[in-house]
Amino acid sequence: MKEFLSDYLKYVTTSNLETGDFAGPVVTISRQTGCSAQRIAIKLSKILTGYSYMSDTKTDAEWQWADKEVFSRTVEEIRRELKASQEENPEMCERLNQVAKAFSKEKFKADVDAQAIAILKDVICKLAIAGRYIIVGRGATNILADLPNKLSIRLEAPLEWRINRVAQLKNMSHLEAEEFVINADRKRCQFTEAVIGRTYENTDFDIIFNYASLPDDQIVDAIVNVLKNKKIISGGEEYY
Repeated sequence: MKEFLSDYLKYVTTSNLETGDFAGPVVTISRQTGCSAQRIAIKLSKILTGYSYMSDTKTDAEWQWADKEVFSRTVEEIRRELKASQEENPEMCERLNQVAKAFSKEKFKADVDAQAIAILKDVICKLAIAGRYIIVGRGATNILADLPNKLSIRLEAPLEWRINRVAQLKNMSHLEAEEFVINADRKRCQFTEAVIGRTYENTDFDIIFNYASLPDDQIVDAIVNVLKNKKIISGGEEYY
């Protein structure tokens, strides 16, 4: 397959903020187990849709959060591109299926090779170039590190708070919830290492929120204000 990742990065580094000729905008959200990134993403997508993005060039742009359906649709687009270029083969189809599953569960099997990970990165880059996506997890924070009009969010909370929250949400005992949280955190770290070659560091993110001390609405409001101050979205009147 073509070296699509380098092509995307070249596109990003030659973007021009003055003319509006650039990829994005994108918000990425990374989270620890027990922090509801999906709820933040859904609320944020609705509010951002009400803002005009770069109002002198485009207005009323719809924002979407990239759920597993969006990922599956993008993987299918890659499959069609391969078929059109006569590159599709059973082995590649299997890799695409692995990527689709990895997106849904953020989990790689041990035998997934570097090319499958490259396809996964391709999906993230395609969403970024399409723009107005909120991407939860999947290594997107690091994959899109060179994108200029991106905001990277991290949701964290103390371990005991997350255990108690998972126990309540999933009707588990404290011991069951503790095991669930620790295992989920470990698998998420393994997924990140498979995609970017390391675990995340605080410096990978623009903002880190303590999910235990801030309600969803306050987190979303803070994200919107930062997006406006960074001129990633317009500073016009809010949509109600």
